[in-house]
Amino acid sequence: MIITRALTKRFGSFPAVDRVDLDVRDGDRYGFLGPNGSGKTTVIRMLLGLVYATSGEIEIMGQPMPARARQVLPQVGSLVEGPSAYQHLSGRANLALIDAAGRTGSRRSRPARIGEALERVGLAGIDNRAVAKYSLGMRQRLGLAAALLRAPRLLILDEPANGLDPRGIREMRELMVELSAAGTTIFLSSHQLSEVEQLCTRVGVVDRGQLVLQDDLASLHAPTGRVVVRSADPDRVAAALDGEVSHRDGDQLIVTTPDAAALNARLVAAGIPVEELWPERQSLEDLVLSLTSAGADRVDRPARADRKDASP
Repeated sequence: MIITRALTKRFGSFPAVDRVDLDVRDGDRYGFLGPNGSGKTTVIRMLLGLVYATSGEIEIMGQPMPARARQVLPQVGSLVEGPSAYQHLSGRANLALIDAAGRTGSRRSRPARIGEALERVGLAGIDNRAVAKYSLGMRQRLGLAAALLRAPRLLILDEPANGLDPRGIREMRELMVELSAAGTTIFLSSHQLSEVEQLCTRVGVVDRGQLVLQDDLASLHAPTGRVVVRSADPDRVAAALDGEVSHRDGDQLIVTTPDAAALNARLVAAGIPVEELWPERQSLEDLVLSLTSAGADRVDRPARADRKDASP
């Protein structure tokens, strides 16, 4: 669905995106992750033809971009860097203009298409107030409704949960799953790693413009080779497994062994009470943090041994 080869974008001598090879397959729910300033939005803008690549290749639905943009983009819905709208017009009026410009169907059926899109994003009861008076969450929902007007084969979203409350985030996730089940490929960037973990089937991680990981989420959640044990008598667990306990936090111990069943049998045979026992799996948050540097929105004071205001 999306293929890039050595995709690169330079701003002067600065490599905002550096030889990125994306592989987004038909039907994927693909999470595009990385800290602020890592190049995610620049990649998305290149995919949509909003910014030209310095070098490299882009294919969407088997067609080269941006050369075939007129054929490709009518099949793509997008929400990038927050929803844009005419602030003095109502949400319905904005969607009517977008629908007319996109020529997604007849004028007669336009109100029905707009109504369906608004209902899907939770704005079915929207009134005629101007968009300028919408909350951030309402604007985000309206932007998603605009992306859905074309019944897209591919949906490209940049921080779609921005401004939504917890219920809205759940509704967004459920909608993405519904769209995916109906055949839409989802490509989204997000800082909501817990949501990505629940929604996505595949992830790519970028850091300082480079793609540092791309894999199925199920593969990334493989066991770490350690087992987590909770016991009412953690001291006895530690004594029985001397040398195998790598970490202890209260009644919870992490044991270096790949076989949870065998470990449980050992503890039970020794008469040690076991409340819980499960294979440890690395979280997506831990994985992303281990692969990426601090984001561009963090400005640390450089470490200097000769600082006069340093504490003794």
